[in-house]
Amino acid sequence: MVSTDLLKKVVNELVGPEALDIVLYLKGKEKISEFKIAKDLKMEIHQVRNILYRCLRYNILRFRRKKDKAKGWYISYWGLNEREIPFIYKKLLEEKVQKLRERLEREEGTHFYLCRNACIRADFETAADLNFTCPECGEILELQDNRRTIEFLKSQIKKLEEELESIEPVTGRRKRKK
Repeated sequence: MVSTDLLKKVVNELVGPEALDIVLYLKGKEKISEFKIAKDLKMEIHQVRNILYRCLRYNILRFRRKKDKAKGWYISYWGLNEREIPFIYKKLLEEKVQKLRERLEREEGTHFYLCRNACIRADFETAADLNFTCPECGEILELQDNRRTIEFLKSQIKKLEEELESIEPVTGRRKRKK
């Protein structure tokens, strides 16, 4: 069974905090109709459906549709896709690391110019096109020392890579330290 903390991280990151109540409600349950979810959580059915389909987009939930023989309508029955949560989280971390690496590469390979009033931050080419003058306030753009930004990005990458190494994708449990 996936931990509640891991579930919260994934749902908050991908769908948003408004989906937490529904996902946590479905934890440990199977084949719950969207009408029962709406009733039990005291939410509008259209709001519940919106959240359910957003969670489905990221494979957090799964569903089955069955036809109500009496009314002829289709009813969806939902459940949490617990086995997938660790894989989703791992993929999320990998994507974050990749984006940070790309940003780090740009920070290390480019000179940036900054307005004193922090109106804009521009690379050399853009700053040259602007004649090193801020288009917002008219101040002169100054070369930015981005060493702190580079160090911050490196520390974030290291932190996320350590977290990635500590996750066993099959179970979602953290590896034991030796």
